[in-house]
Amino acid sequence: MTKKNTPAPNSTPESFEAGMAELAQLVARMESGELALEASVAAYARGSELVQYCARQLEKVEQQVSLLDKDILKPFEPDSNDAGA
Repeated sequence: MTKKNTPAPNSTPESFEAGMAELAQLVARMESGELALEASVAAYARGSELVQYCARQLEKVEQQVSLLDKDILKPFEPDSNDAGA
């Protein structure tokens, strides 16, 4: 008896967290050995899609943080008054 609880391929998760949760569930099912060979291949393919989605989401957030920090984070340059006399 094969379980088919995997979402349809190419369906986009609602959020990064939802994608990570689904990925964790897939990994647990694959590691448990409860999936038949064909279901394992489908789970692997879905997992690959989820990894790509989550990586894209992280990249977007990194770009946003970089833009926000652009003027805030600057290399430390001691004042000339702070240098030892």
